[in-house]
Amino acid sequence: MSTALGDDLDVLARAKRALPADYTPSENEDYMSARQQDYFRVLLIEWKRSILEAAEGTLQQLQDGPIREADLNDRASSETDWGIELRTRDRQRKLIGKINAALRRIDDGEYGWCEVTGEPIGLGRLTARPIATMSLEAQEAHERREKVSRDK
Repeated sequence: MSTALGDDLDVLARAKRALPADYTPSENEDYMSARQQDYFRVLLIEWKRSILEAAEGTLQQLQDGPIREADLNDRASSETDWGIELRTRDRQRKLIGKINAALRRIDDGEYGWCEVTGEPIGLGRLTARPIATMSLEAQEAHERREKVSRDK
């Protein structure tokens, strides 16, 4: 079984490999040009497809039958692994909602713009986290406020 973060990164990496090798968004072109929007649309769709394929594999394994280890320790270990796998799939189910929201933002012409400041999020950040809704600075400020409120 894999870790949730590792699985998310692996699925995103697979999605990026499905993109055309002849184009990468560049700072030298207009920000969120039609070509950049198409690039991120394909990336998001491929990411979603990869997540759904992984979920289908998990579902198939679950349908193949119950855990049959005779040894109680082996059975407990398998059940723990399945619990982790199912939590990962639940996280990815929520991620699909964020991917769908990002696709809607592309359709509405709002993708790539910070929802707090209205400034560009940045190509590097969007390439690393295509579902980002805030610029790095706005996200850091949000996390600092969140930490302060948790500490009180």
